Amino acid sequence: MNADSIRKLFEQVRKGRLSPDEAVERLRHLPFEDLGFAKVDHHRRLRVGMPEVVFGQGKTPAQMAEIFTRLAKHGGNVLATRASEEQFAAVKKKLRRAEYRELARAIVLQQDRKKYGKGTVAVVSAGTSDIPVAEEAVVTAEIMGNDVEHLYDVGVAGIHRLLANRASLTRARVIIVCAGMEGALPSVVGGLVGVPVIAVPTSVGYGAAFKGVAALLGMMNSCASNVSVVNIDNGFGAGYVAALINRL
Repeated sequence: MNADSIRKLFEQVRKGRLSPDEAVERLRHLPFEDLGFAKVDHHRRLRVGMPEVVFGQGKTPAQMAEIFTRLAKHGGNVLATRASEEQFAAVKKKLRRAEYRELARAIVLQQDRKKYGKGTVAVVSAGTSDIPVAEEAVVTAEIMGNDVEHLYDVGVAGIHRLLANRASLTRARVIIVCAGMEGALPSVVGGLVGVPVIAVPTSVGYGAAFKGVAALLGMMNSCASNVSVVNIDNGFGAGYVAALINRL
């Protein structure tokens, strides 16, 4: 569907031949922009509420800059995850307002500051080593229009540190918990609150942690019924789902 087709669509709405709902449904299936090396989905925001997010790993700085810039031209916030400083430098040359979140390894451009979340998203990390994954979740939830509060280094090895922050947990509408090692923290948090808990296993731990597999299996076997689990080190996925829940 090109620009002429879109104009004709709106003309049909104006003349009463098509309802606004029918027009929106057709717009949901608008085409992508083909850059040769990438097909940029400009209408993902219309379909799912958030523009396409760029996964930086494996892309050249030039490719990242081109994709990021094309997304930015269509308005809304833009996010690139697993991005390098070299990729950010290329983006920054084209978009001076772009920022690099070093711990999260994310490039962000905030063009929409509206709050879409109904409450607070809490992001909890078991240890300091889990913070990079937690920060990816924080950046994602923030760029999707949420108020985010983070609690770091409150793992089960010193449970009093978590309990000292119970008020913050009970205020949250959805909680993300990032933990490596044996991955026990989400079950503990889940037993304290009556809201969804999204568990993120991290690849932190000694040999038997199997680069996050032990934490993943532990979280999937959680006895807390309000705990769901995303993939290893997937702070982005947790932040995205938390943002969607917080909009409900």
